[in-house]
Amino acid sequence: MLEFRDITLSDRERVQRALTASDFMGCEYSFANNLAWRRLADSKISFYKDFYICGAFGGDTPRPRFILPAGTGNYKEVIGELRRFSEAEGSPLILTSVTDRGLELLSELFPGEYTVEEDRDSSDYIYLRSDLADLSGRKYHAKRNHLARFKELNCEYSLITENDLDECIIFCTETYNNADSPDHSFIAEQFAINTYFSHFRELGLAGGIIRAEGKIIALTLGERLNSDTFCVHIEKADTAYAGIYAGINNLFVRSSMDGMKYVNREEDLGIEGLRKAKLSYHPTFILRKYTVTFK
Repeated sequence: MLEFRDITLSDRERVQRALTASDFMGCEYSFANNLAWRRLADSKISFYKDFYICGAFGGDTPRPRFILPAGTGNYKEVIGELRRFSEAEGSPLILTSVTDRGLELLSELFPGEYTVEEDRDSSDYIYLRSDLADLSGRKYHAKRNHLARFKELNCEYSLITENDLDECIIFCTETYNNADSPDHSFIAEQFAINTYFSHFRELGLAGGIIRAEGKIIALTLGERLNSDTFCVHIEKADTAYAGIYAGINNLFVRSSMDGMKYVNREEDLGIEGLRKAKLSYHPTFILRKYTVTFK
């Protein structure tokens, strides 16, 4: 029977081998994300042979949910183990954030044994790196205007170094402290941010900051997610500065994503303003995700 436990930084090498083997594009397949966001839904992990399994044991529903295992080996076997574990917990096996690629795999191995429900709020926005770097064409006219306003500010952009990490945490903490009645997800986000910056080097992250008069007014960070995709995990900015989000977005893409074809800017969580903002950058496609419930 599978055994699940808390994820730790020491798991990174083994987890990364499995993630690299699968080369999935979804933002869930990031060790840094799994470690940083573990408090949001009480995430725990397990290993089965050369497979890595991450599951959520809390949150909106008491039933455990899992992402499709990453790694190499017999998928029918590892899914069978997950079904036995879930049924022992009194629940059918529930797989979340399954992409079309995952559905193809499941349909071959378990035809007719599950139901599928699309989860639009968890679907990732995927962009061509060249589109975000160049902002060419009529569709990006408004973004070029925002970027022009930002350039008028004469701010300073630089890559994040270890000397900047404490200041980055302080900048994000000020945003948290100014929030009205932060809920559990907001608290979990602050924990995630602290994790990213506290283990910035060990997690293999890259980031950029913008300063005005020596003070941070915007920051972002992410990592190479798979063989052709860079994933942006955080983007925070002081909107008192015109065009600041356009600035941090464009500068980070240009400075830190060489060799990548795509940029994954993660999901919108069903938040109307966030969805509008992500769509305004004209994604190349939306990585659709589904919840699969076995019968």
